[in-house]
Amino acid sequence: MMQPRILLQAFYKRGKFIAVPSPSDPNDPHNSPWWWDHIAENAAELARAGVTAVWLPPVTKAEQGSREAALGYSVFDDYDIGSKHQMGTVHTRYGTREQLTRLAAVLRANGLDIVLDLQLNHRKGGTGVDGTTFEYRDALGANTGGRFAKNRTCFHSRYPANPIPADFHPEIAQDPAVPDGIGELQIGSKVFFGPDLAHVTARPEGYVSTGLIAAVDWLTRALDAQGYRLDHVQGVSAVFLRALLDNPNAAGKFAVGEYWDGDVGKINNWIVSEHWMGNRCSAFDFPLYFTLLAMSHDPNFDMASLDHAGLAGANPFHAVTFVENHDTESRRDLVPRNIQPDEKPLAYAFILTSEGLPCVFFKDFSTAPGCLGGLLRPILLNLMWIHQNIAEGPTEPRWKERDVFVFERTGGNRLLVGLNRNKVSARGVGGVATGFPPNQPLHDYTGHAPDLVTDAQGHVRLTIPANDRGLGYVCYSIPGLGQRDSPQGQDVQQVFEGSSDLDIPCAQAGKAIDVARIFCETGTAVKASLLFDSHEWAPGTVMTLTLTDPDGMKVTERTYSRTDAGATMDTTTRTRGFHNWSIRADAPRPDFMASFKLTTRYRAPTTL
Repeated sequence: MMQPRILLQAFYKRGKFIAVPSPSDPNDPHNSPWWWDHIAENAAELARAGVTAVWLPPVTKAEQGSREAALGYSVFDDYDIGSKHQMGTVHTRYGTREQLTRLAAVLRANGLDIVLDLQLNHRKGGTGVDGTTFEYRDALGANTGGRFAKNRTCFHSRYPANPIPADFHPEIAQDPAVPDGIGELQIGSKVFFGPDLAHVTARPEGYVSTGLIAAVDWLTRALDAQGYRLDHVQGVSAVFLRALLDNPNAAGKFAVGEYWDGDVGKINNWIVSEHWMGNRCSAFDFPLYFTLLAMSHDPNFDMASLDHAGLAGANPFHAVTFVENHDTESRRDLVPRNIQPDEKPLAYAFILTSEGLPCVFFKDFSTAPGCLGGLLRPILLNLMWIHQNIAEGPTEPRWKERDVFVFERTGGNRLLVGLNRNKVSARGVGGVATGFPPNQPLHDYTGHAPDLVTDAQGHVRLTIPANDRGLGYVCYSIPGLGQRDSPQGQDVQQVFEGSSDLDIPCAQAGKAIDVARIFCETGTAVKASLLFDSHEWAPGTVMTLTLTDPDGMKVTERTYSRTDAGATMDTTTRTRGFHNWSIRADAPRPDFMASFKLTTRYRAPTTL
């Protein structure tokens, strides 16, 4: 299972229920681009900064369509990623399927992994008395022909408002292995997010679990995703989550769960226990977040409590550490106070030099309007460089006081980190033991303090600056360390499936169907294969697959007979930009239609 080195949460909220800026806002004051294009424009810069994986917001159509509240967590259709006219719009809040496909290709071209945000707990936007009837548009626009329809037997029983409908199904019991036991998040009071999917106990048996796994597989293939963020795992059966992550298309991929709890033991047990996730999934380090929150606000906070703090201290390989996320930053009902901008550098200094996988928050990194990158980006760039090039191995505490914590990462070239919480006074700390040899020159890679030399015992005296604007930290290692290899650009492999119940139509007799546009670099190899079921084809039936360039000129073409399923075709692009795949069937019957899967591999440009 591949583990990212630095994860970027590539979205934020502008209020409790207000998503990122979007052209779908008629009064957008900044003439904002579509979010998928905005991330694509910044992909190369993210890779240079040290980001190795990008966590996207939920990509499926939300109940709110593209309105301000369309964060994506109120999922409506599992097979609509900005390609069907539903909930008042074709595009999602973030853009269209084509823009999302292009973003995925650009991320891979920059060597960045794609982490999809999966909301598996509930669905929103259904009809009926209790909102549990879900029907979707198909590829030709019919309102009820879409894949994976749902009804009341797909959801846990929850008594609606009186009077109780005659067709209410109280037999849909809670699933096994749900951490909350009731499928609802409890923070102060019970919260009902929406009709609660019955992953295991739904009727008919296996319908929901099989349907959800198939939908995630489709999404993974469509975008060439490398990992998943699992929303609100406290309300989802671990039996289902294990089945999801162990199925062939997800096996070996990175996964991290949002288990919102400050109890390290509880979260770690969910990760490691065979009753729960059996080490198949990481978790966000909420216990460490609450510790960093206390460091920011509690005048009596003891810096010694940072020693092996949080989930990262107990299980670093499965801990995803963070300073802020979309909920902690915007939801005062969940977190009454957040970490202030001038306190964030010290918190980031800890997670970017400590064990665990650090997650950087987009709003802290970006210099776009309303973000904090103007203040924090130079600081984050320095700390991300230190993380990528120096911070390795287990942690050894070296000095602990109320306002000071010094620790050493003992792998690689070693890294000695000193943190000072005192905003007024610098702190001198003498006789700090290190793992460096005697008389070893040391350089502070933050630029906050002068270089040092260890004494005859390998000890040092540190001077850690006051925590003015959060800059009370130093990071020492041997001088002259340089940049490690940058991520290598990758081809993207995306699968486009034509079927009457999806969002791309079947191949049809006598009609050219536009399958997809792919965003290619000049001179890149394009490989494709076409799968279809031809056992009922009449003699003489064929399908022709054509690729045209941005000027509409034919690049390559192949005609498939009934025995050619899976055959490949290779070509090389001559120009940069969108290339169009189209398919046409020729058959004796004028009403002939055929489903297909087009797998295409290519290299995108690194920028738009």
